[in-house]
Amino acid sequence: MVKRILGLDYGSKTVGVAVSDPLGYTAQGVEIIRRKQENKLRQTLARIEELVKEYDADTIVLGFPKHMNNDIGDRAAKSLEFRDMLERRTGKKVVMWDERLTTVAADRILDETGVKGRDRKEVIDQIAATFILQGYLDSLENGRK
Repeated sequence: MVKRILGLDYGSKTVGVAVSDPLGYTAQGVEIIRRKQENKLRQTLARIEELVKEYDADTIVLGFPKHMNNDIGDRAAKSLEFRDMLERRTGKKVVMWDERLTTVAADRILDETGVKGRDRKEVIDQIAATFILQGYLDSLENGRK
């Protein structure tokens, strides 16, 4: 059986989580992990470790928020630090995946489905994580053809 892949959208106070189906073709949103302060990551890392075990994931795909000109800013640097923490904590390979425009795409989906206000904030990170993971899965599928 193919191991699953976990997709993460790492933000300053939330982490959107998605997981692949057992065959590695589609991504589904799982949850949003919330924290009160940006640098308080112990519980966030512990929850991700639980999800890795629960879904028997062997790879984690982490959104990499580069600037449109391909530069790496503060948010991307924090994502690289988070990657290092994840690898130490879980022992799993963490793949950085270009997440530019995933939040824009998630916003568009929410517009099209009529989701407004507070409900929107509740799901946008999870949808973004799903887009990040699906982009990675699609790249794997293209490599299999």
